[in-house]
Amino acid sequence: MLNRAIRELYITNLGVKKDEKVIVFTDSLVPQEDVSDSDRRRREGLLSLALKVAETGREINQNITFITYPSLMSHGMEPPREIWLAAFGDRTIRELEDRGFFKKMIHKEALSEQDTQMINSVVESNKHDAIDVVIALSNFSTSHTRFRDLLTNICKSRYASMPLFDESMFYGPMQVDWKALKQRTNNLAASLDNAEKVLITAPNGTDLTIGIKGRKVLADTGDLTLPGAFGNLPAGEVFVAPVEGTTEGTLVLEWAPTAKLESAVVLEIEKGLVKGVSGNEPYVQRLVKKLGENPDFRNIAELGIGTNDMAKRADNILESEKILGTIHIAFGDNSTFGGNVRTPFHQDFVIFKPTVTIVREDEEKTILDEGVLSI
Repeated sequence: MLNRAIRELYITNLGVKKDEKVIVFTDSLVPQEDVSDSDRRRREGLLSLALKVAETGREINQNITFITYPSLMSHGMEPPREIWLAAFGDRTIRELEDRGFFKKMIHKEALSEQDTQMINSVVESNKHDAIDVVIALSNFSTSHTRFRDLLTNICKSRYASMPLFDESMFYGPMQVDWKALKQRTNNLAASLDNAEKVLITAPNGTDLTIGIKGRKVLADTGDLTLPGAFGNLPAGEVFVAPVEGTTEGTLVLEWAPTAKLESAVVLEIEKGLVKGVSGNEPYVQRLVKKLGENPDFRNIAELGIGTNDMAKRADNILESEKILGTIHIAFGDNSTFGGNVRTPFHQDFVIFKPTVTIVREDEEKTILDEGVLSI
């Protein structure tokens, strides 16, 4: 069954052709990572699964490159040079290095508009060297990176981002009715289009107001067959970058990205930034430390709504943020999907049974009522 599910990934989700160039990559644990025994087993399983995905893919396409690199220990970090080289080709990377851009990009340093135009021009002129399809099975996400942005928007590569993936997802959310999922997700995205703000409450005490006026609402449907397509697998969400400085209220976390919290963590949000983190849960200190590394890490970067009725697991953010009727809020980088904050961090947190109301020209419409979709 696993081989068949992997083949479906290549054929149904990505539409891979025999003559295309494909890269599959993953990351491996490094000694300085402090992980539980169960998470260590999951990470080792991901490494083995990524290799299996590459090997099985060669039944469809012989031109598959498989690369493993040491973990970068955070979502949103740019992948290492060897991944860039495999994805863009030697000429592109050499020219970016010669012009002094590559190191700045790797470290997510600020770039001027002129610098960005020059980078785009270099990539554009050599895009025929670029990979056709990326299957990103690294534990830490590369979705919110310039690497991904250049590949999909300039080179028109197709990109499946699968951080935290494990084999069980092939038998759960990857078995969704893709046609029905696409329709549901697109309908929800349409209902949010041109909204000014979103009001969110939840039984756990979450109470937020989020401004999205002028921001594009995106649909993650699992259909990655068109040039430049990008999304998570498993898929199933509508997401948008809130307008910076507009999010206000209280966010209450009951789940960390891969575990149930022992007690709630309360975050106070003012002017689009996390201003305070409180609670008796040990995770508080980890979160405070991370958010303290860079002021941009505190940015409210994303509002997402799950649409996959086959997604069930709450203990893995890749799947839990897709659960039909949940919402998720992310901190950090939003530069690759409509926001203005570029920083080497992006972390999502899921909220269950939310009530979501959209405001458009002083008219309000509830689209989720305690986790039940009403469109």
